[in-house]
Amino acid sequence: MGEEHLRNRRGEEDGKEERQSIQSHEPQTTNLQKQAKLFLFPLQSASVGLISGICMIVGTIIGSGIFVSPKSVLANAGAVGPCLTIWAACGVLATLGALCFAELGTMITKSGGEYPYLMEAFGPVPAFLFSWMSLFVTKPSSFAIICLSFAEYASAPFYPGCDPPQVVIKCLAVAAIVVITIVNSLSVKLASYLQNFLTAAKMIIVTIIIVSGIVLLAQGETDNFKDSFKDSKVSLSSISLAFYNGLWAYDGWNQLNYITEELKNPYRNLPLSIIIGIPLVTVCYVLINISYFTVMTSTELLQSKAVAVTFGDRVLYPASWIVPLFVAFSTIGSANGTCFTAGRLVYVAGREGHMLKVLSYISVKRLTPAPAIIFYGAIAIIYIIPGDINTLINYFSFAVWIFYGLTVLGLIVMRFTRKELRRPIRVPIVIPVVVMLLSVLLVLAPIISAPEMPYLYCFLFILSGLVVYLLFVHFKFNWSQKIAKPITMHLQMLLEVVPAEEGTE
Repeated sequence: MGEEHLRNRRGEEDGKEERQSIQSHEPQTTNLQKQAKLFLFPLQSASVGLISGICMIVGTIIGSGIFVSPKSVLANAGAVGPCLTIWAACGVLATLGALCFAELGTMITKSGGEYPYLMEAFGPVPAFLFSWMSLFVTKPSSFAIICLSFAEYASAPFYPGCDPPQVVIKCLAVAAIVVITIVNSLSVKLASYLQNFLTAAKMIIVTIIIVSGIVLLAQGETDNFKDSFKDSKVSLSSISLAFYNGLWAYDGWNQLNYITEELKNPYRNLPLSIIIGIPLVTVCYVLINISYFTVMTSTELLQSKAVAVTFGDRVLYPASWIVPLFVAFSTIGSANGTCFTAGRLVYVAGREGHMLKVLSYISVKRLTPAPAIIFYGAIAIIYIIPGDINTLINYFSFAVWIFYGLTVLGLIVMRFTRKELRRPIRVPIVIPVVVMLLSVLLVLAPIISAPEMPYLYCFLFILSGLVVYLLFVHFKFNWSQKIAKPITMHLQMLLEVVPAEEGTE
């Protein structure tokens, strides 16, 4: 009895010491979790009005695409007339898609983009496949495309009259990825300040190109618009590939519903921001392309390595150096913005147990999602080594429109299966039906009319996510847990990261 009493007494003392130890560390941990929550969801009150919402749409969409895609859109369209028509049609499709996402964003107010919508509509398997594809294909390839665009424009002035060597472009792109990854891993404030500066630079170059084009048109430079539909291509494959490249420039149209909870009067301002913001971008894109055609014929534009640089050489000489400098700022700004938002989807997927937990952890000292950012940077570098911009854009668009279409299908399905959900914004059913059908057409057209093996590889990679889901998420085999735990532990110590607050929405 005496020994048992002594053991109980020792147990109580040990428990008391452990509780005191926990209590001594609790304020620090709670404070860290609160700050981590502020990083992931920085706007805790409704602070974004209509003007801010419009600026966010315009600033998010306009990036590297308008300086890279014009050549590819023209190559697939075949002539000036259909090229400008496709740019306008892409804007209409982006607007309709954004309206569908506005209904989803106000109906299901969870972070993570398409992930929670697919989870609510179809369950965990499609949601996991979306996160699988986003983490390994769409997000890193988008990062790689933008950095390759930066490298092309940054190197063009040093190789007048010829194309920069591929090794130079790829090395510059890798350097850009490394720098952006380091900046975003080290400091949220530094990344934010950098983004504000680069966004201003982006709008300056867009304004310069548009105003120059309007002046040239007023001076009668309209020769390149005569017989604008001559030699146009009408095949299903060429039109779909032209849309792929045009829609790449509009990518980001679905970003505003990520901050639905921070919008002032979201049920009014969300659709208004979309209806005003995306058509405004569409007008800018069409005017920029018109500006290009005022100084270049279709053949000259197709032969140009960097379209905006050629435009600057012919219009702004001797101040033509302004164009590649500000385009480089614009593209690096887009890359920085892509990296800056990398933590949100990873965080949600990690919280659901669909990804390695360590990818959703937050740096103790820096309060940044360092594991997710480093992961994205490493995968993006892998894409840069063998890839080129046009190929990456085609397969990025193929993959991303599969899930855009599936998400809009989820909206249609939930109209019948989740009638109890409140829908502050309710778009006419014809809009999601049209967007879904166009998504199907965009995905199937290049496969049917001009099949290529990489499309099959892309589709097989999506399906390979089913195997990963069954092994690591559904059945949760013990051996996979035994492998994951020490990896998570060692990475956590190496990177000095901890989980963010559980249940954060």
